[in-house]
Order: sequence, then structure tokens, then C-alpha cells
Amino acid sequence: MGGVSGGFPIDLILFGMIAAFLVLRLRSILGKRTGFERPPQTQQPVQPGNTAGATAEGPQATQAVTVARQLPDPASPTGQAIARMQGLDRSFDPTMFLAGAEQAFRMIVTAFASGDRQTLRALLSDESYSAFEQAITARETAGHTQSTEIRAIQSSLIEAAEVKGTSGVVTVRIVSDQVSFTHDKDGNPLVGTEAVTEITDLWTFERDLTSQDPTWRLVAARSA
Repeated sequence: MGGVSGGFPIDLILFGMIAAFLVLRLRSILGKRTGFERPPQTQQPVQPGNTAGATAEGPQATQAVTVARQLPDPASPTGQAIARMQGLDRSFDPTMFLAGAEQAFRMIVTAFASGDRQTLRALLSDESYSAFEQAITARETAGHTQSTEIRAIQSSLIEAAEVKGTSGVVTVRIVSDQVSFTHDKDGNPLVGTEAVTEITDLWTFERDLTSQDPTWRLVAARSA
């Protein structure tokens, strides 16, 4: 996870031994941020192929952060897949999807760092959750604690998309500024740094577009 707060397979999370365990686990099982619901706020549409500033707030954000969001060219394979998704679910809005993905990213990274299994269970696929849960258990058994803070999400864009039956699968590239480190049972630093680090992650979300459940769940994650 660079860090959800870090460690989420992310490099997600960037954490030393724990990070290594998580990253390897998630990358090998998933290939690696999980599900999220469309946020209620409205966003200005972004022109395909271009970036545009959009204001969004994370779950614990104290102020608005400008994020550059980019949508695929409608004529590209990814853009055509997005159109097919909208055919299955007329409420699907790719710009709102990116806003939701950013919110999910914050929640997952934070939940992983704090060991919040309940939040992760709701946002991850079964396989992703199993990998995360094992990493958290290993960390707890060792008596280690992790701290990860997402200072800002610089940009997000839809990297790839496809339709599998009635399910939509979307991969999002997220660039964020994070501070993440792990301490041992005595409080001594093991890995990480208090310096802000820019991390690029690729998170893949999936949802049955014909389902009443609006949640997109993380099915894979890796660092770019």
C-alpha cells in the first residue's frame, strides 16, 4: 500500500518486513486500496485524455485536496469498456468512480495500518482480504505496529477496464504522498521514514453492474 495506510499491498504500504510480506502476498495472489461506494458529492466532468482538477475529501481529511483525474479516450479499448459498463449500469460515472476509488484507497491504507479488519472485510474481495488479514496477523504476532499517513493524493486515472459477463473490472493508477513506518514491540523504528514519499499504486476494483450493491471491491493491487 504505499500505505491504506501503507502497507496495504501496496507497497501500499511500504513497510519493511511487514511490507515485504504483504506486498509479496498480494502481488502473488492478486497480482494487489477493494471496494467503495460512489461518493455523494458531485464532480466536474473531465475531458477524456486530459487532466482536470477536482476537489475531494478523504474520510479523515480536514481540508479539500485538489486531485488531477484523467479518463480514457472514448475510442480506446478502455474507453469502449467504460461505455459497455454504462450500458449495464446507467448510473455508472467514471469521474465519480475515481473519486470513490481515492476514498477507498485512503480507507484501506488506514485500515491496514491500524489492523481494522472490519473495514477491510467490507472493501476487499475474499482473496484480497485473506492476504491482508494474514499480513496483519503476522505483524501483531511479532508485536510490531505500523503508522501510515496519506498526506495527499496527487492524481488518479483509469489505467484499464474490461467487462466480464455482468461484472465491471477497472484498474486505477493512484499517485500519493505518504509517510509510513513500522516500530517493533519496544517502540523502536524498524522500517520506513518520516519523510514524505511519493508512491504510485495500481488498484483493480470489481463489481457486478447488475447488482443493487453499489460497492466496488478491491481484487488486486500492486506498485507501479
